[in-house]
Amino acid sequence: MIAFALAVFFMIVTPGPAVLALAGVGAVFSYKDGLRFLIGLTIGYLLVWIIVITGLASVIFSIPFMRIIFLIISSGYLIYLSFKIMMNRSKTAFTKPKNLPKIYDGIVLQLVNPKAYAFHSILYSGFVIFPNNLILETFIKFLIMNAVWIPLHLFWLSMGVLVKSLDLEDSIQRKVNILMGGSLMIVAIFSLLSLGKI
Repeated sequence: MIAFALAVFFMIVTPGPAVLALAGVGAVFSYKDGLRFLIGLTIGYLLVWIIVITGLASVIFSIPFMRIIFLIISSGYLIYLSFKIMMNRSKTAFTKPKNLPKIYDGIVLQLVNPKAYAFHSILYSGFVIFPNNLILETFIKFLIMNAVWIPLHLFWLSMGVLVKSLDLEDSIQRKVNILMGGSLMIVAIFSLLSLGKI
């Protein structure tokens, strides 16, 4: 059980597309806006968990072109989110920009993110806690994952908000926005480059 918890921790603490997007929303918009986006990420994460434990993910990804489709959709969506972060010129929580990421954006990001499926598949099938009780094992894994997943994502959101709260000069804030969005863009580009390996 400890090995499983550590695996969850190290897989989540390393920034992936969802974490980078969440920190970017916090840095560019506000904590409240980030929480809304996090709700979407959480719903999407739970849907991916269900898709993986029911075996539906294995069926979907056994079709070779489905991996390519998911990779293209997820990379395109990451590019879209990165532009939302990079193009925002606001540095105060009082403005309400039109391109603010919403709950829907978080759900979609998780559902089209191949890393989310790989993450859940590894954690669900790679660690045996109760070999004779699949229901109990699934329930315990679900509790452990949420006990780690939610606080770590709140931490990353808080780090993004901390950057915003420093009340940086407009030019520096703009650079931070570009850095946060650009990091997400790099993840998307590397995902697209991996198409040749499929």
